[in-house]
Amino acid sequence: MRWTSRIVAAALCAALQACVTPPLAGPPAPSAVVAEVRAPVTILVSIDGFRPDYRARGVTPNLDALAARGISAAMRPSFPSKTFPNHWTLVTGLRPDRNGIVSNAMEDSRLPGVKFTMADSQDPFWWNAAEPIWVTAERAGVRSATLFWPGSNVAWGGTKPKDKKPVGGVRAEDWWPYDIAVPAQQRVASVIDWLRRPAATRPKFLTLYFDTVDTAGHTYGPDAAETTAAVADVDASIGTLVAGLRALGQPANLVIVADHGMAATSAQRTIAIDKIADPADYRIFDSGPFASFYPVAGHEAALEKALLGKHSHFDCWRKADIPARLHYGTNPRIPPYFCLPETGWLLAKTTPTDAGGLGNHGYDSAAPEMAAVFIASGPAIRPLGTLPPFDNVDVAPLLRDLLRLPAGTGLDGDDAPFRAALDK
Repeated sequence: MRWTSRIVAAALCAALQACVTPPLAGPPAPSAVVAEVRAPVTILVSIDGFRPDYRARGVTPNLDALAARGISAAMRPSFPSKTFPNHWTLVTGLRPDRNGIVSNAMEDSRLPGVKFTMADSQDPFWWNAAEPIWVTAERAGVRSATLFWPGSNVAWGGTKPKDKKPVGGVRAEDWWPYDIAVPAQQRVASVIDWLRRPAATRPKFLTLYFDTVDTAGHTYGPDAAETTAAVADVDASIGTLVAGLRALGQPANLVIVADHGMAATSAQRTIAIDKIADPADYRIFDSGPFASFYPVAGHEAALEKALLGKHSHFDCWRKADIPARLHYGTNPRIPPYFCLPETGWLLAKTTPTDAGGLGNHGYDSAAPEMAAVFIASGPAIRPLGTLPPFDNVDVAPLLRDLLRLPAGTGLDGDDAPFRAALDK
């Protein structure tokens, strides 16, 4: 081979060798994207009508696991042990007599001819006496999202001109109006979707509401297999929520509550009011686990003679004389006369043919059947186990602690039951 050929061959070999020889080490490749470190959020979950002893039925592994990692208690509701009054107490820290939501149905002399009901309750007039925690949070720059919590669809602080829609007021940044048709799993998915958002628009305080345990308790009674099945279903939804949070890497302080418990009722334990007092003397407003009355003008003495005094299975009072331990009777929305039966008994307008279900609530808030579940678990909660019973007015101060909001003044409760468990 001539020398020129040898040179060409050598050059070709060098080129081929370069193709198989690894290059010199360059700068290190960028590492994988570091996962976002999320700050804890606070989620307030209501399981309507969930008694604490439902956990003893062996169908609540997810709730039991949360309780084991945090704290739990049998919580006393506020009187009356009804849905709207107690949901408003839980987020305001004021009892119904002070927060303005004194029952699931109300009248107010300042709005003659208008009745507040659970189906017609969006006028801010009814709610403005007490500020809910999502409004406090929003004003402090803590973005909030509320799913189905009673009162959260109202523009708090707004007004409603006559025959017009409400104007002004504050809601949570994100909110859903109540829709009973939305299944539990979709409710959980909506909360998780809110938490998938970028940090700038992600809520730091959220509420979630389940109603099926209460519905089953009313329809079938608290001891029925159908109610136990509803308890198991909602526990599964709590498990889905916890799993969704884990998949997002989202730490959360979960505060799980109920508004009240449930007592067994029947037509055999029903008292007809028109057999006690003459309907010509009164207009009955509430009936069922309690009854309230407006006297017909000029018939006050006759009504008092019939209602006040000793009765079998129920007591009646002028509103000013309702026992002080119930913290009820000063609000002008409470009718002038009030009757409360023994737990499990009902007061009906007239002789009943059907008790309308096998369970009810609204009774004395100290009755064991009215106790409500409470569980709190998360990075800010030490695992201290079961706490002594406490009043539900203490929940709002706990939420303020978890959200690092000011303690608030003039509330009916405080965070004393939880201080030892709070990891500050």
